Amino acid sequence: MVDTVTVEGFEAFVEKLESYNSSGKPIFVLFSGSKDANGKSWCPDCVVAEPVVKGALTKAPQDAVFLYVGVGGRDFWKDPKCVFRTDPRTKLKSVPTLMKVGGPQRLEEEKCAKADMVEMLFEDA
Repeated sequence: MVDTVTVEGFEAFVEKLESYNSSGKPIFVLFSGSKDANGKSWCPDCVVAEPVVKGALTKAPQDAVFLYVGVGGRDFWKDPKCVFRTDPRTKLKSVPTLMKVGGPQRLEEEKCAKADMVEMLFEDA
């Protein structure tokens, strides 16, 4: 069964990533606009993509790790110096972004809401 973990912010993401890196398990990360008190992201594309990505997890390897990462509020994300944009481990251009850690596989924006593309990313792990 896929191990699903939700974290908020860059430091929490790096901490979780480092804790799983030595496991040898495939690691997938969905970067999304952070959610408000009602559990809704400020990012409309993220709201659409999240159920598609989570629904496609059945196609991921059973030993995989799935990290859902909130990138912060809209103002924080929009800053060109945002650590999610500048850090070499992420280099994000947009949210949502779904990626496989350590590989070239990456889906951005509306592609994250296309079930066939998401399933393909998980199956090719």
